[in-house]
Amino acid sequence: MTYCREGFIVFIYYFLFSLGVLFVIGSVIFFIRMYRKKEIKFWSTIKMLSGFLMGLLILWMTVPSLKYVITKDFDVVNGQCTIEISSSGRSSDLTFNMLQKDERFNFNEIPELDAYGKSIPYYCEVTVTKDRMWTMDYKIYDIKTGKLIDSHTSE
Repeated sequence: MTYCREGFIVFIYYFLFSLGVLFVIGSVIFFIRMYRKKEIKFWSTIKMLSGFLMGLLILWMTVPSLKYVITKDFDVVNGQCTIEISSSGRSSDLTFNMLQKDERFNFNEIPELDAYGKSIPYYCEVTVTKDRMWTMDYKIYDIKTGKLIDSHTSE
């Protein structure tokens, strides 16, 4: 399955941002209508308060990166890295540990590499937003030959 990973992440970002805005605005409108009608019901209030808090949580996750996603202002973090795979249930996560920069980046895709783990170094390029909250793409190179081994990019 080939798709533009950066475009997909940006779509997910805008979807989450819109969902957060809808939850917050919808909850506020509901509370105003409920107050004006003076029909305050316990379960309806709990549901709308939960929706409001969920919207705030989603906005808290997306708003700090809004400027970088709109302007497509991304950083490429590169250097030696190790790759760790963690599995839980049906899902597996990939973690890039950048050795010189002491940073970690997570992805859901598992690259097709011969070996994983802390003892196997690679050269990696990871594209992230400037605030490092959203990972976009990655490229993995052989550290000795410089040959591209695997990538999930928009190219």
